[in-house]
Amino acid sequence: MKRTIVAATALMSVMSTSAFALEIGATISRFDDNWLTVMRNGMTEHADSLDGVELQMEDATDDLAKQIDQVKNFVASGVDAIIVNIVDTSAGAAVTEAAGDVPLVFVNREPDNVNELPPTQAFVASNEIESGTLSAFQICNNLRADGKAGGARGYLMNGQLSNQAAVQRSKDVHDVIGMDMCNFMTLIDEQTANWSRDEAQDLMTNWMSSGEPFDFVLANNDEMAIGAIQAMKAGGMDMADVQVGGVDASQDALVAMQSGDYDVTVFQDAFGQGAGSVDTAIALTKGEDVDQKVYIPFVLVTPANMADFLDKN
Repeated sequence: MKRTIVAATALMSVMSTSAFALEIGATISRFDDNWLTVMRNGMTEHADSLDGVELQMEDATDDLAKQIDQVKNFVASGVDAIIVNIVDTSAGAAVTEAAGDVPLVFVNREPDNVNELPPTQAFVASNEIESGTLSAFQICNNLRADGKAGGARGYLMNGQLSNQAAVQRSKDVHDVIGMDMCNFMTLIDEQTANWSRDEAQDLMTNWMSSGEPFDFVLANNDEMAIGAIQAMKAGGMDMADVQVGGVDASQDALVAMQSGDYDVTVFQDAFGQGAGSVDTAIALTKGEDVDQKVYIPFVLVTPANMADFLDKN
């Protein structure tokens, strides 16, 4: 009888230290992205602030096959939930299948199967219909204020075309240009620079080499906008003569805005999305009712209110 009591006590001790430990596996499309680094920090810091939550994070290095293997490995290792910042948004069904019955949260990048997710899965991000629309519409207003409502020409830089956010943000731009009050804006060209500052600088340099005059540059994110600004400044352009808009409100973007080089960005709460994905993953493991689309609002950022965002992303 005594041995039974001792064994039961030992079992209860083990349960008290481990039963409430929650293990979450996270796979991020790429670690070397500045904005996603802030999002990862949001996940890590929030998980660290919670008792009994352990977060294991993997870098998918922009390799979808690798990411799916990471999800399968998380399942095999017995994690309680998985968070995925998907490499290719057209592969949502494959990631959903790989997770099986393990609760899964897609974060930041909207998978193509977002409207068919099972009850054990959810999506945490910001509504991309707002992002490109806010940026492009403000650029439209700025151009009108600059007296260019009679006609303005410019360029559009797309993110990775396999990414839903890039597709939606570019569609937002076209939709704004199609509005009566903004149809004076004409796109000379649009090409992808894959979210990259370096690629955007090269692309902008190529566009400038044509000698075509232009009034604005719109980019799907800040990194590409900054690359475009670097190319324009290297080419001797006066940044007061061109309107530049992007998305994210990264710290580098706000520095460029403080310098008078950058006109419009849109705050996307990287830290908040990261923390929100952890909270949603925990709620799913507990069987709680969770909205399958958890949206964190975008906010327009201009020189007038940029001070409010200097300590954010």
